[in-house]
Amino acid sequence: MKKIFSIALVALVVCCIKVNAQSGSAELTIKKGLTDDQLLTLVQRQTFRYFWDGAEPVSGLARERYHIDNSYEQQDKDIIATGASGFGFGAIVVGMERGFITRREGVQRLAQQVSFLAKADRFHGAWPHWMYNTGKVKPFGRNDDGGDLVETAYLAQGMLCARQYLSKGNKTEKALAARIDSLWKGIEWDWYRNGDKNVLYWHWSPNVGWKMNFPVRGFNECMIMYIMAAASPTHSIPAVVYDEGWARSGAIDTAISPYGFPIRLKHNGAPGSVGPLFWAQYSYLGLNPKGLVDKYADYWQENRNNTLINRAYCVANPKHFKGYGEDCWGLTASYSVKGYAGHAPGHDVGVISPTAALASYCYTPKESMQVIRHLYEDLGNKVWGEYGFYDAFSETDNWYPKRYLGIDQGPIVIMIENGRTGLLWDLFMCSPEIKAGLKKLNFKSPYLK
Repeated sequence: MKKIFSIALVALVVCCIKVNAQSGSAELTIKKGLTDDQLLTLVQRQTFRYFWDGAEPVSGLARERYHIDNSYEQQDKDIIATGASGFGFGAIVVGMERGFITRREGVQRLAQQVSFLAKADRFHGAWPHWMYNTGKVKPFGRNDDGGDLVETAYLAQGMLCARQYLSKGNKTEKALAARIDSLWKGIEWDWYRNGDKNVLYWHWSPNVGWKMNFPVRGFNECMIMYIMAAASPTHSIPAVVYDEGWARSGAIDTAISPYGFPIRLKHNGAPGSVGPLFWAQYSYLGLNPKGLVDKYADYWQENRNNTLINRAYCVANPKHFKGYGEDCWGLTASYSVKGYAGHAPGHDVGVISPTAALASYCYTPKESMQVIRHLYEDLGNKVWGEYGFYDAFSETDNWYPKRYLGIDQGPIVIMIENGRTGLLWDLFMCSPEIKAGLKKLNFKSPYLK
């Protein structure tokens, strides 16, 4: 693939860093007047650093979180997040392709990650939600101390993109692609049917079994889990599991039009409305929604309309929060003024999460670009830092925490790239297993012709 990289561009977007002696945080020089392409590259490069310079050093994988203000327990600093690590695989592919790192550097880091994952705790092939840098599971909850199939699906999605990127490379790269392939084939998707039920379960633990009792039904962020399960060459599921489980035997269907934008899929927990924007993003980092259609929805229209509804709500701003508007919108799951929250039109507390609009760039390039430029040029160092835009902020509450979450940073790098070049979409959709899985589930896509 052609390198989209130039020395001149690097010189333009490199930021000068000034250290704030009181907080220890870095202030970056804001360069106004960048073209849209220059600004997009700057945002991608800076955010990519979360998965490169900010990675957990033993594994090379993505930290769950990173707080510039050190506002967390020290023992939690190096917790590895499985889903965010999957996003990191995609981000490293982008980094290699755009020249943020050399291809050799990227291959070395991917090899480090694959070696760690091969030795880490797995539960019928699925990795846990969190891991220590020893590879041992860190329980996500009292009964959540085993396999997490949703987080594993995010990881597998990213790994397949990397496998495809490396598969036609040199001898070392092909060998690494084969190691990734082995990890992918070891995931026992069919086990997570919990005794051949026609639905997939989110969790299984060797200590408490199926006690979490969480069958995954749509629509939410988990569609990729069913796609990956159907595509598995070793532990596949039949189409009936998708139709009866994910699609709830047709009960997933709805017909609403918030702000005039039609929605066909019933969003869990959001009657008459839509959920947070990560539902239109996490499953589609590799899975290309353009032209992706089944009997339930056209996924490009569905995801674009979800985004436009979220934006229209923020522009209307029925709760009159400070700062909301055409250049400042985007509600999704992120840090919040009081803990963590799944922000959405039905649950709005005045918190904007930059990842929401930025990772929607592939759906709404013009509208997302307005947000990117406003955040960077107008709010500047209030919301912009060492690894790109901070996770969330509230102008109403004058709340600007210097904190990052890996699972929110990854989609920014990847979905901007998909909007610019379609890189990750093309890699993933050209996987022969993915094509076979989509055909099994009776999808239509330009990639299946």
